[in-house]
Amino acid sequence: MADDVHTAGDATSDATSVEEERWRSPLWEGLRAYGLIVAMWMRSTMTYRASFAMTAFGNFAVTAFDFIAILMMFSHVDRLGGYSLPEVAFLYGAAGASFGLADLAMGSTDRLGRRIRDGTLDTLLVRPAPVLAQVAADRFALRRLGRITQGLLVLGYALATVDIAWTPVKVAMIPMMILSGAVIFSAVFVAGAAFQFWAQDAAEVQNSFTYGGTTLLQYPPTVFAKDLVRGVTFVVPLAFVNWLPALYVMDRDDPLGLPDWVAFLPPLVAVGFCAAAGLAWRAGLRGYRSTGS
Repeated sequence: MADDVHTAGDATSDATSVEEERWRSPLWEGLRAYGLIVAMWMRSTMTYRASFAMTAFGNFAVTAFDFIAILMMFSHVDRLGGYSLPEVAFLYGAAGASFGLADLAMGSTDRLGRRIRDGTLDTLLVRPAPVLAQVAADRFALRRLGRITQGLLVLGYALATVDIAWTPVKVAMIPMMILSGAVIFSAVFVAGAAFQFWAQDAAEVQNSFTYGGTTLLQYPPTVFAKDLVRGVTFVVPLAFVNWLPALYVMDRDDPLGLPDWVAFLPPLVAVGFCAAAGLAWRAGLRGYRSTGS
C-alpha cells in the first residue's frame, strides 16, 4: 500500500513538473509577459478616460478619411477596376480590420530602430522576459481600437450591400480572413523590426509594407500591374490578407489565374510567414551589438 501511495505521489509530481515546464516554455513566458505589460498600459490609459475617448475618436476619424477618398472617387465613376462600391468597401473593411488588430498588438515594434540608436534596447535585454514581448507591448496604444472599429463598420456596410451568393463556407471565410490577415500583418511587423537590427533607421521601410500594404489592399487587384500583384502574392504574401479570400467570396476571377483552393490558404500562409519572421527576429537579436560594445 505504501508503495502504491509513493508511486501515485511520484506520478502526480511528474505531472506537475510537466505542467510547470509547459508554462515555462518561451512561448508561454512571452505571452505572459506581453499580457502583463499590456495590462499595465491599459490601466494607465484608462486613468484618463476622456483623453482615451478623444484619441480613439481621432484615430477613427483619421482612418475614415481613406474611405472618404474612395467615396469621392465613386462620385465620379460607377466602378473602380471593374468593382462596385460595396465590393471595394468589402476589400477596404477586411484589410482595415485585419491591419487594425495587428497594429494594436504589434504596432509598437516600429520603434525598435529608435531603441537601438539610443541604447535603450539594452535595458530590455537584462529583464527576465522575452525581448519581442517587451518591444511589442511597449506603450500599448488602446486608441488604435478606433481603426479597428472603423474597418469593421465599413465591412458591415459592405456585407449588407454587396451581392454575394452566401454559403456556410463563405460565411466562415469572413472571420478566417480577418484573423489570418491580422497574423500576416503581425508577421510583417516582426520581420520589419528584425530588419532594423541591421538598418537602424529603417522604420519607414517597415511602414511601407505595413501601412502601405493595407492601403494597397483597400483597392481591387485589377487596378495594379500584374507584377505588383505577383510580388504581394509570392514574395510578401499580403494578397492572402484579403484579396484572394475576398475574390472567392465575391465569385471574382483572380487576375493571376490562381485556382480557387488558394483562397483557403491564408491560415497556412500566416503560420509559415510567422515562422519565417520569428527566424529573422532571432537572427537579428543574436547579431545585435550594444551601442556600448
